[in-house]
Amino acid sequence: MGTNSVREPSYITAAGTEEASPSLITTRNSVSSGPQKQKGKRRLLKWLNPGVILPLLAGVLFLLLWEFQVFHKLFDLKKYQLPLPSAIWEAMRENYSLLLSYTGYTLTEAVVGMLIGSACGFLIALAATAWPRWGGGSLTLVAALNAVPIVALAPIMNLWFGDGIGSRAAIVTATTMAAMAINAYKGMAAVDPLALDLMHSYAAGKPAVFRYLRIQNSLPYVFTALKINATASMIGAIVGEFFFSSRGLGYLLSNSIKVAKMPLGWSCIVLAAIAGVLFYLIVERLEKVFIKWHSSQRS
Repeated sequence: MGTNSVREPSYITAAGTEEASPSLITTRNSVSSGPQKQKGKRRLLKWLNPGVILPLLAGVLFLLLWEFQVFHKLFDLKKYQLPLPSAIWEAMRENYSLLLSYTGYTLTEAVVGMLIGSACGFLIALAATAWPRWGGGSLTLVAALNAVPIVALAPIMNLWFGDGIGSRAAIVTATTMAAMAINAYKGMAAVDPLALDLMHSYAAGKPAVFRYLRIQNSLPYVFTALKINATASMIGAIVGEFFFSSRGLGYLLSNSIKVAKMPLGWSCIVLAAIAGVLFYLIVERLEKVFIKWHSSQRS
């Protein structure tokens, strides 16, 4: 018995060749372009999300009120006290190379200090978890160090490390250590008792428990601390440059205020804010890559 086959509709051309019908070609093209259209729709819906649109509209409205001097009238401010966004933009355009160089210098101080401070804080958390009797006191010391104002630490660090990147990195290290130590310790200590019993039932040693359970459980807390430190590190670096430095956004901001170049000073503030936001977004992106398994990353 022969099998029945369904043949696609076609037509004969003038040259005698058989080709698919135009309607079939259109159907195939629409099917192939379907995923692309769906992807474009998803992108459009993402940008039309109220969580994206509303902050953008609020930002545009804020800049318009600022540019048309609404804030100046409300708070009785002069233009030299609060430069207009157009004047700040002009200062950024005229001093582009200088601002870019100083932004890179300050960001380097912040990144180096944050990495060192976060690493030290994580080691302190490990010690406090492994040896609670002896390591627990280190958390108290770190919290006490974090309570010291940056303006008090900056002159001491500048005296110790001199006019260089090391002094500002040391300031950032001191200001970012506590957030990592406390958050990482909380993540290592707050393990599921059932998971801990399961590890013990398999005769897992202390290193294995730390590697596969405690450290794994602390990763969401670690990234929370890193996001906190991403912005705190920029503050520490800029404040450190106020006291003793020959480069950086803090140095330029301090000098601009002294000589009444307020648009240039505000340019430093804007670039510091942009650098801090980008730094935060990078850490947030790394969080999505490294802890995909966590419930907070599931959409």
